[in-house]
Amino acid sequence: MKLTEQLYWGGAALIVLWLVAFGLSLVATRNGTVTPGPATQEFGDDPESPAVVSLLGNDWRGVENAAAATLLDLAARGFVELRQPGDDPVRSSVHLTDAGRTASDLTPYEKRVLDRVISRAANGGAPIGAIAFRDDERAASWNTALRREIVAEARLRGLSRYRFAPLLGSALLVGAFVPGSLFTVAAVMGGHGIRGAIVVGVLPGAALAFLLGKALGERATPKGLERAGHWAGLRSWLTAHEDFAQLPPASVTVWDRYLAYGTALGVTTLTGRLLGFDSGDRRRVWSSYGGTWRSVRIRYPRLRPGFGCSTRRLLQLTAAAGVVAAALCAFAILRQPDWAMAVDKGTWRRPGLVLSAGWAGSVLLGLLVAGKFNRWTLFATFLSMMPGNFVSGTHGWFHDAAAQEGPIPAELAAIAAFAALAAYFLALAVLERREPATITGEVLRMESRKGKQAARFLALDEGTTALTTAWALPAASRAIATGAQVRLRVSRGTRTIRSAELVRAALPEGDGLRAPKQQAS
Repeated sequence: MKLTEQLYWGGAALIVLWLVAFGLSLVATRNGTVTPGPATQEFGDDPESPAVVSLLGNDWRGVENAAAATLLDLAARGFVELRQPGDDPVRSSVHLTDAGRTASDLTPYEKRVLDRVISRAANGGAPIGAIAFRDDERAASWNTALRREIVAEARLRGLSRYRFAPLLGSALLVGAFVPGSLFTVAAVMGGHGIRGAIVVGVLPGAALAFLLGKALGERATPKGLERAGHWAGLRSWLTAHEDFAQLPPASVTVWDRYLAYGTALGVTTLTGRLLGFDSGDRRRVWSSYGGTWRSVRIRYPRLRPGFGCSTRRLLQLTAAAGVVAAALCAFAILRQPDWAMAVDKGTWRRPGLVLSAGWAGSVLLGLLVAGKFNRWTLFATFLSMMPGNFVSGTHGWFHDAAAQEGPIPAELAAIAAFAALAAYFLALAVLERREPATITGEVLRMESRKGKQAARFLALDEGTTALTTAWALPAASRAIATGAQVRLRVSRGTRTIRSAELVRAALPEGDGLRAPKQQAS
């Protein structure tokens, strides 16, 4: 066996050994079993916070509902106040108290939650739905930092620890790249290029390191398992109250800290759902632009023809739709019955193939003019011709249609549709010549779309209505931070933003991070 072959086989053997060691490590460091204690309503002498309890209650895998539970705990301790004006808990609101404005002796994650409330409710309170973030990235970074702070306290209390000891984790990480080094040497000795050798060497290590990264996390300590059993007993006591699961947030005034712990343990489903610290509902956003809080519904025009197009693009689409209509019309008028033959099964002049080839060719011409012609459209066109290709005989729909002189009803409908579409695009192009309108408002959300050249959705609250339709921000334009107040010059026909001027930067959202850089173009 050649040396290069020995190196390849040696690297493969090392990968197998690494996977075996990794599997044994997972088994050795798996979480212990929590033994639920008896049902109890006692918190204990030095109870953990609801946020830490959420970690224990989720088997050290996550901190689901930790932020909501912390907010309820702050309300139970008098730092904030939750009010429900009517019978609908969705209309509940959160308000700061004097104690909340001057609070100082709080844990980092409690301070983080309180700062978020202050940023939204500093001026007389806010709906609980306004606590949610308007940006996915901001929500993810905020919750990641929150989890990190909760885990830090759990470790400080001796309830949690790293799943892998530092030495074991480092050994597995280094060992993940050893097989790749053998592959690299073998590739170089085999006469392969440096780039190929590096790729062959890095890919196995990257895959193994990915597996290792997915397994990293927390696991319980003996004390943590004991305390988790105690809180499982509290969960049993709370679950015994049938109405507890549907308690609204404002009921914290009656249930005190029990509502916070119930939310952390997943017992109060309604409260955990209403107090969301995630990215919120992308179709309904709370806004205070204009002086009062309002729920603004956002409509995204995904299927609107011409949305976000420039004048040049509209003219191109006009030409493309016109070409399709003209090609279909010419094919329908010039087509003769003797173009098709239904006698010979192997002929290219089958009725179905003649019709489908003419229709598909017309569409391909339009795609070519529209700049959408590629190998995938060619493949889709080929597939679209298959039904007609497999149809033969002396009777049937394709045969009757091919035997008819002049356009058939389906062709007339298609010609009319594409002609109307061409007229529509042309009308939009004419309207684009008008002076853009100027509007001012607050950015509610920014949503990306598939494709690098696709315009992004920008939802703007002008402060006058509870329903807004998103505008198209061209892909080449710089992003605008949510919460910023901007003055836009827009084309209403295509709902395209032509230019943007920053009026006021977005205010800090109480997430402990710097506000995103404000840009406009």
